[in-house]
Amino acid sequence: MTRRAIDVGRGRCDCSRMKATSAAPDAGPSAPASVPSTAPTPTRGDDYKFFEVVQGYLSRAGDLIGLPMHIRNMLAQPKNELIVHFPVRMDDGSMRMFKGYRIQHNNLLGPYKGGLRFHHTVSLDDLKALATMMTWKGALMEIPFGGAKGGVKVDTRGLSRDELMRVTRRFTHALGNNIGPNYDIPAPDVGTSAQVMVWIMDTYMNQVDHGAKNAQRAVVTGKTITCGGSQGRNKATAQGVVHCITEWAKDNRFDLEGKTAIIQGFGNVGSHSALLLSKLGVSTVAVGDHSGYLFSKEGFNPHKLSEYVAQHGSIAGYDSGEPITREEFFATKADLFIPAALENQIGEAEARALDVRLVAEGANGPCNPAGEKILESKGIPIIPDVLANSGGVTVSYYEWVQNLNSQSWDLAEVDGRLEKAMKTAYQRVQYFAQEHGVSQRIAAYALALERLGRAYDERGIFP
Repeated sequence: MTRRAIDVGRGRCDCSRMKATSAAPDAGPSAPASVPSTAPTPTRGDDYKFFEVVQGYLSRAGDLIGLPMHIRNMLAQPKNELIVHFPVRMDDGSMRMFKGYRIQHNNLLGPYKGGLRFHHTVSLDDLKALATMMTWKGALMEIPFGGAKGGVKVDTRGLSRDELMRVTRRFTHALGNNIGPNYDIPAPDVGTSAQVMVWIMDTYMNQVDHGAKNAQRAVVTGKTITCGGSQGRNKATAQGVVHCITEWAKDNRFDLEGKTAIIQGFGNVGSHSALLLSKLGVSTVAVGDHSGYLFSKEGFNPHKLSEYVAQHGSIAGYDSGEPITREEFFATKADLFIPAALENQIGEAEARALDVRLVAEGANGPCNPAGEKILESKGIPIIPDVLANSGGVTVSYYEWVQNLNSQSWDLAEVDGRLEKAMKTAYQRVQYFAQEHGVSQRIAAYALALERLGRAYDERGIFP
């Protein structure tokens, strides 16, 4: 494992610009850069160690399949942990220092791959956990990517558009050749967007040899369509969640028409989930973000609510719902619950309050182990994050392939490929879970680890 701390330039952090805000919206690509990220206030305390939770699942799944200890040890920690400090000139002329990270967990199956999170809660522990999960997602979906995650510790709601652009470009410059289309490929995450990815791409392209410039578009995925993005990428994470829900419904002879859902987090994943579910006859009756929670007995119009959030940055002030407390939100009776915010949102109290038929994790790690145990005791199935929200990295792979081959696929082709990939993965996880009598989460981890274990066994350890 390599850990590097890099300081770029000198300056003073003007912390007065950083507003005290709560967590951001989704684990998938975020809304446009002009739209503040939104998410409910996390329940987590300082003692919550997300990375240790992920390692616990690794240990359980490793025991189940008999994964050799030396492979577990290699997968237990990231290969590289990069920390950069870089100055940015603000609109008022002052200089401010920012701290950025890039965690590269594993590249056995392909280039490092994972999102960039711009949020004031960004931490090394969380990014290590998220990078590790990206390795499992690539292995589970059988795409040639490893796992990575990164970000900048910043509240984007305290930045102007120009300041956000300068932070993005300076961060990209600080990372230098630690990213690249065949080495490490970032993507959008909480607080970032397609526009942010385009700024990264442009900055990176202007740092490479002129003759190879246009071959570097694949340095990031989740770009705008104009600048090399893929059709269907913006809704891909939510689309994957909904494909998993429809497979669960089919397996359980559960008619989705006329059913209800509650959604926590109404950024990219949450809003697209509501839109896609509405086409299946599912109405969203309660939503929440950093500004609060709303309830509508008749169900929200997802198009109007999404447009409102895009314009105002949160659900606050939306006049077609009744304000409710966080506790009332989790106690709202519904058929489906999609947590699409940050990790550790569902603890013991939330799990006891939930009155739903299914939890489909649009976010990464929304259930902590104590909450998950209670949900299992109540007989509420969980479609785990490693499976449910892997539609994002899957379509990122499609975008990467299109860029490398100078191709452009239409939406029907992208959607068709994603549907096949998600449904195949769901059925593999479901079959493994039933065969071994374990949860879908442990089944998903086990399948990912089996693939990684085979690759290590076949390749051996150099030298």
